[in-house]
Amino acid sequence: MVDRRPALTVLSHLVMVLGVLIVAFPLYLAFIASTHRPEEIVQLPMPLVPGDYFWETYRAALFGRDTGAGSHAPVARMMWISLVSALVIAIGKIAISLLSAFAIVYFRFPFKKAVFWMIFITLMLPVEVRILPTYQVLSDLHMLNSYAGLTVPLIASATATFLFRQFFLTVPDELVEAARMDGAGPMRFFFDVLLPLSRTAMAALFVIQFIYGWNQYLWPLLATTSEDMYPVVIGIKRMIGGGDAQNEWNIVMATALLAMLPPAIVVVAMQRWFVRGLVDTEK
Repeated sequence: MVDRRPALTVLSHLVMVLGVLIVAFPLYLAFIASTHRPEEIVQLPMPLVPGDYFWETYRAALFGRDTGAGSHAPVARMMWISLVSALVIAIGKIAISLLSAFAIVYFRFPFKKAVFWMIFITLMLPVEVRILPTYQVLSDLHMLNSYAGLTVPLIASATATFLFRQFFLTVPDELVEAARMDGAGPMRFFFDVLLPLSRTAMAALFVIQFIYGWNQYLWPLLATTSEDMYPVVIGIKRMIGGGDAQNEWNIVMATALLAMLPPAIVVVAMQRWFVRGLVDTEK
């Protein structure tokens, strides 16, 4: 039985509003900073109301401007590179993981369990451990500063394979027998039965992997040396000049806010599918 007391309701709402204000205040400061000139931001106290430099700042960020220290690459180009990379990584991880889990669960071949555990053990190998040999391979294949170089080394996922394997193991054997009696081959069973059942799990994984691909920093930092191939996360770092260089913090803050938009849109648009994919087996 739920105990509804007005005082507790008011208190819970106050705590929730306080939490939202604490989380949103840095974003508000970044927005305020993006609407002022660089020299106004560094003054004390910093302005707490929007300025009149909004359009100039965001136009300069999106299309580039040859002023200030650090990189002047247009953010629109960086966001396009980040978008393509995140989509390829997310869709590629899901596709490869689905097929590998399908093979592990429904096919009989020698050393089947050993193959699964070899995939599972790769969870213990973080990117940092294999980053130098991976860089050497991509350099020998002339894949640096390319979309393939940004995405291919990150496209396999033992975690997603494990999750899909566990999901496929819960599919009733009666479905397999029914498909076999209807004359369905393995790939028809995969496309007509398993994929529809897996759509919520795929949606949840897509959200997670899209954000993972969008926020990649270490690997793109090594794999890109040309401004034309900077993802937006690397672009923010390159915009900040070192030492006593005069940074245009309003453009840096505008770029940071723009970089947050695509992941936020994906999470909001797929929130319902994301929750269902985590809690609902839908069988």
